[in-house]
Amino acid sequence: MPSSAVRRTLAVTAGAAALTLGLAVPALAHVTINPGSAEQGGFTKVAFRVPNERDDASTGKIEVTFPTDHPLAFVSVKPVPGWKVEVTEGELPEPVTTEYGELTEAVTKVTWSGGTIEPGQFQEFEVSMGRLPTDTDRLVFPATQTYSSGEVVAWDDEPKADGSEPEHPAPVLRLTPAAAGSDGHGGHPAAAASPGAHAAPSVAPVAADASSGHSGSSDGTARLLGGAGLAAGLAGLAAGLLGLRRGSRTASGAGPDGTRP
Repeated sequence: MPSSAVRRTLAVTAGAAALTLGLAVPALAHVTINPGSAEQGGFTKVAFRVPNERDDASTGKIEVTFPTDHPLAFVSVKPVPGWKVEVTEGELPEPVTTEYGELTEAVTKVTWSGGTIEPGQFQEFEVSMGRLPTDTDRLVFPATQTYSSGEVVAWDDEPKADGSEPEHPAPVLRLTPAAAGSDGHGGHPAAAASPGAHAAPSVAPVAADASSGHSGSSDGTARLLGGAGLAAGLAGLAAGLLGLRRGSRTASGAGPDGTRP
């Protein structure tokens, strides 16, 4: 193959690779929720992961909208150093009946601001929430990202029916049926301690029952060991006294039968 043809082939290949990478990078740089799934009916802790997509501006504000068609009764946020967080509650379009009663208001938005996500960096914003609904397989959290340049990017596109990714996908939490025997806490102790969560049964009664259930065998063992120790001690004392007596006879010149020579 002539050298010119080789150069053209390499140039086309390199261009195709660059185009592929150029298209792939933006698709990976959107705002996401991690982990991307949780059990229905439980509490969970998630992190909204926000990457900075711009080379000439930093991210200074992120807003996450919470669903009102499936409101969450309890939402708490983890402080992020350097960032101010504001939790907004609002009236629901329609009251929602939950196991805690009827909800007329719920968290509708959480905003983080005042910090900086520089180019080439990302930040995670953690939220504990629940209980998760049982009548849907997903929760959508539209997000808005604001740059220092004034640019605002809305990550609010719903998932497509064909499974392909939209241009600006909103963070989506997939909900799966609760596993058999699940405690509804999603494996997150911090979330399990959220207000309204079922308290874990105390282990104190179990410990007391276990102790009383084995008290007879424990006491019997202790008495047996104590008796054996006492017998061994008495035997040692007798042997010691006998040794002293024999020693005193030898020192005084007495014979083995106790008579003197």
